[in-house]
Amino acid sequence: MTSLFEAAGLEAAAPRPLADRLRPRRLDQIVGQAHLLGEKGPLARMVAANKLQSIILWGPPGTGKTTIARLLAEGSSLHFEQLSAVFSGVAELRKVVAAARKRHADGIGTLLFVDEIHRFNRAQQDAFLPFVEDGTILLVGATTENPSFELNAALLSRAQVLVLNRLDDESLEILLRRAEQSVGTTMPLTNQAREVLRRMADGDGRFLLNLAEELLSLDISTPLDPQQLADTVQRRAPVYDKAQDGHYNLISALHKSLRGSDTDAALYYLARMLGAGEEPLYILRRLVRFAVEDIGLADPAALTQALAAQQAYSFLGSPEGELALVQAVIYLATAPKSNAAYNAAKHSARVARETGSLPPPKHILNAPTALMREQGYGDGYVYDHDTAEGFSGQDYFPDGMARVRFYQPGERGFERDIGQRLAYWDRLRAADKAHKDD
Repeated sequence: MTSLFEAAGLEAAAPRPLADRLRPRRLDQIVGQAHLLGEKGPLARMVAANKLQSIILWGPPGTGKTTIARLLAEGSSLHFEQLSAVFSGVAELRKVVAAARKRHADGIGTLLFVDEIHRFNRAQQDAFLPFVEDGTILLVGATTENPSFELNAALLSRAQVLVLNRLDDESLEILLRRAEQSVGTTMPLTNQAREVLRRMADGDGRFLLNLAEELLSLDISTPLDPQQLADTVQRRAPVYDKAQDGHYNLISALHKSLRGSDTDAALYYLARMLGAGEEPLYILRRLVRFAVEDIGLADPAALTQALAAQQAYSFLGSPEGELALVQAVIYLATAPKSNAAYNAAKHSARVARETGSLPPPKHILNAPTALMREQGYGDGYVYDHDTAEGFSGQDYFPDGMARVRFYQPGERGFERDIGQRLAYWDRLRAADKAHKDD
């Protein structure tokens, strides 16, 4: 099979990166994607039945998307064409389609591989549709972003989305052994440093092989330990796009870890986001929201802690102020949880919409004019502070509207005290009603 270097018109004898030299020649040589390529996997079934269909390969960098596309074309006797959405537009697509039509007339199909397909705008994505529908091309798109958000519904309806996994530790070790076999020597690393190297790749096979190539070229007599390894090679930047999936996945993981009172997991995701360059003020906004949505009055100090963290960070900046985020995360994770206020807000908003513009009862309305007093405004109002219990028990809902209990405090934290207070007032209200009925 032609390599990417040969496909690009470079000489066969030209230097090629190790990652390209070790590119799998068969689908069963691809590591880490057994759920797609195993005997019962969807890609394996398509190839076995020789019934390929347009697909979108969604997964992190370095997991085999390009290789899969090339091998599918080779295994199905299709002409392979490749476009990059970073460098191509509709004009390039038209040229590819024109050539594909000529091949189609000669009985030769075309597999068009579009890398970073999510970078095409909606109109550009629509340009694929007629050629996919009439069979001029078989489309294989590759994306690192969630297709649900980045690709047109029309395009998604014509292609099957297949999810590739980030490479696990076992798969990365297989790649390291292949690299060693290719050059005929072992990695100049201690066992512990070898494990650290796999972690540094962060699931990216291509990046791992690039690191391996760098290390295998070193002329050293003593294997490197983890610290020496870190001093020698560049650590991979975390896969994280502040405007895309990585951003939303990690903030969701942080929020749910806090809700689940898993302090350590919450700290882990906080560290992931800060390490990837997330804006701390964005995280702080989510912490403030969490304090009122998932803790509320179970611990009224939670909101104070979140706002104090925001003030501390604004005053100190990074990196010193990031400790304020750590403190806030620990406090919120360990606080008692309640969504009673959140539920009360939703319930009361729904009832307010349903009941329309009912006026408040006249006894709680002010009467600044004689006419209003004549109309009964303020009649019968009881000043709560003048009662023995500081609670009059009067009904403040609109006339004709039954009382509704919106706020249901839980039995955790400060809300337990609130619940007891509400129950006490309910008893006073019921006793007053019974007295009036008598």
